[in-house]
Amino acid sequence: MTQTAESLSTIDNELSKRHIDLDPGGYFLIYVDGDGGLICAKHFTNVIDDRGLAVNPDTGEVIPAKGKVERTHSTVFTGRTAKELSVKIFEETQPCPVTMLDHAAYLGREFVRAEFALISGKDYIQD
Repeated sequence: MTQTAESLSTIDNELSKRHIDLDPGGYFLIYVDGDGGLICAKHFTNVIDDRGLAVNPDTGEVIPAKGKVERTHSTVFTGRTAKELSVKIFEETQPCPVTMLDHAAYLGREFVRAEFALISGKDYIQD
């Protein structure tokens, strides 16, 4: 059976609706710096409370999943390719800021999407 881009997109869109546990190591906001030719990933620390919600380690306030949040990132990682960015985060940073395998897999997918956007000149929106 031949898959179309639309059918594959439908699969991914459905999978994006599933529940995921949050990484106690923190979260990343990924964006593309087209002028600099870079994929960027701002890392933010967090604490996961007994309800499974991410909270700001400085204030104890729940970090909302949607909407604007005023927080300061702990680190900005950059790379010219998805692989270069992955090596910096997963191999060169100790301790690694990612503590869950599903989070690592998600970041890898997002870095590849961001790389494609960088190459093609298209907009990148993190999933």
